[in-house]
Amino acid sequence: MKSFRSFRLSAIAAAMVLAVPAAHAADVAQPSIAKMSVSGLSTAKGFDRFIVTYRNGTTEHLDRSAALQNVKAAVGRANRSAFSVPVSASYQRKLAIGSDLVRTSRKLNASEASALMQQIAADPAVAHVEPDVMMRAVRDIAAPTNVTPQTFTPDDTYYAKYQWHFSNATGGANINNAWDIADGNGVTVAVLDTGITQHPDIDLSLADAGYDFIIDAFVSGRSADGRVPGGWDNGDWTTGDTYAQCRNAGDPGENSSWHGTHVSGTIAELTNNGTGMAGIAYKAKVLPVRVLGHCGGYTSDIADAIVWASGGHVDGVPDNTHPAQVISMSLGGGGNCTADSVTGQAIAGAISRGASVVVAAGNNNADVANYSPASCPGVIAVASNGITGKRAFYSNYGSGVLISAPGGGVYTNDDPNTGTQANPEGFVWSAINSGTTVPANATYGGMAGTSQATPHVSGTIAMILGATQQAGLPTPTPAQIKNLLTSTARRFPATIDKPIGAGIVNAFAAVNKALGNDTGNEPVVALTKGVLLGGQSGGTGASILYSIDVPAGARSLNIRTLGGTGDVSLFVKAGSAPASDGGNADFRSVKPGNSEAVVVAQPQTTTYYIRVLAVQAFDKVSVLATYTQ
Repeated sequence: MKSFRSFRLSAIAAAMVLAVPAAHAADVAQPSIAKMSVSGLSTAKGFDRFIVTYRNGTTEHLDRSAALQNVKAAVGRANRSAFSVPVSASYQRKLAIGSDLVRTSRKLNASEASALMQQIAADPAVAHVEPDVMMRAVRDIAAPTNVTPQTFTPDDTYYAKYQWHFSNATGGANINNAWDIADGNGVTVAVLDTGITQHPDIDLSLADAGYDFIIDAFVSGRSADGRVPGGWDNGDWTTGDTYAQCRNAGDPGENSSWHGTHVSGTIAELTNNGTGMAGIAYKAKVLPVRVLGHCGGYTSDIADAIVWASGGHVDGVPDNTHPAQVISMSLGGGGNCTADSVTGQAIAGAISRGASVVVAAGNNNADVANYSPASCPGVIAVASNGITGKRAFYSNYGSGVLISAPGGGVYTNDDPNTGTQANPEGFVWSAINSGTTVPANATYGGMAGTSQATPHVSGTIAMILGATQQAGLPTPTPAQIKNLLTSTARRFPATIDKPIGAGIVNAFAAVNKALGNDTGNEPVVALTKGVLLGGQSGGTGASILYSIDVPAGARSLNIRTLGGTGDVSLFVKAGSAPASDGGNADFRSVKPGNSEAVVVAQPQTTTYYIRVLAVQAFDKVSVLATYTQ
């Protein structure tokens, strides 16, 4: 896998970046019963690593020699039918979820890789096979080199000047108000990224307790293969010569991103300490887990890291003594993630152990369904908005996105058509390092991307968990966390061009609701009798509240939703708003699709509240309420 290199505006040099890891291809059912993930085959120059999942109870699942024997047999068949240059296979290791990693003696092109996986999948003992894909770092935009570097003094007052994303009433995450009631104390957040660097504004007490899960020496930058203790970032730079296999021909390469430090700072940078900037859950502990290095990181390593970070066992690695309640992954790559894929299984295991898994939706301006791990079942996929609340032009979108968060719109007024990149409010600001390759001096800088939106949600979850723990309340489950986020999200200030979730994360409202102190400030859209209100949209889990005043003498009340795309449910209650899940509604309509209708005979003389709840993302839906007298 590779990291989503985020758009970056640093205090040392104005440059933009974006970070992205491994691919999980779309699963195609094979006649041989096994499933084969193939969409990742379009993401790399060659493939020599394959992950095979054998069915539980088979000899191959229990015995590595039997597994390798079957793979060798598949290779033999492919040598005879598809390969002009024969290959051999070797066994690498078993993943934490029980899958086996094998390697071919040379890199295969996409056609050869597909042929080999078909032969492997033909074995009835095989449940799933996929390439162990490494995605490339992506650089979408370069900030103008004539931007005046920003100068910082060691004081949190720069929070007010630069960290709009914590407090702006339109596009921010309402972090500043949440600090009155939560700080993340007692919560561990695992950041699966490039690792972390020394920085005086970050609590590094768990840095040595973290782990570097990168096995391949080329990717890790170490002299030999193998995993090592500590979550330290040694740099992820690439050069045109040394790293030609992960760069395009003639590409000069990229400097180290220090991406993990920036993400970690947003989540838990020290606050009110007279130094630099602020963090969201500033008393939470960050557990850095290095999964991304030179050229990115492999799916197999990231899957093991997910298991380990959440408290699961990984052979060859000491068990994690600080299991995370939140796993934050600002990484991704091409391909659809399914429940039976390697990453899908690792994430399901983490969720079962009580960890919320938060993932960047991606910076490709495309449907999140085609990107992994953002499309994995159970994750909290986060899109990006700018300071005006608009969808950031680069942000992925679609029904798989749960919520949006400030990630930086880059351009003035979040408008790439008329704005300029020389705009501090277009970026998210946090801790970073000044080194071009290896770590140098600690500093601060701006980046933009769904990578930067993601830690706003991870930090908010840490605040929720810390606050409920300190209040002696039951710990919310990952499913309950999702509901808290979506039911309290702030509505987008205007119609968005693509669905990016239930709204913008609202830390203050989410923590309050978790504590049982619902603020009661949910916006209500007033409907006019007989007037069709069109253009309504929202992401999966979005909830929009409407109202209509019914006068005395009304004989019937008719409420409808119609048109557009997606799937909504309709909940109606007299005198007060239905609950966020519609559970206490007086009337409801929950048919598939958008054509919902509620008819109330002899309605009360009162205000009726109407909740439209998105079962799936919806767009261009109309709402109508009318009554007869």
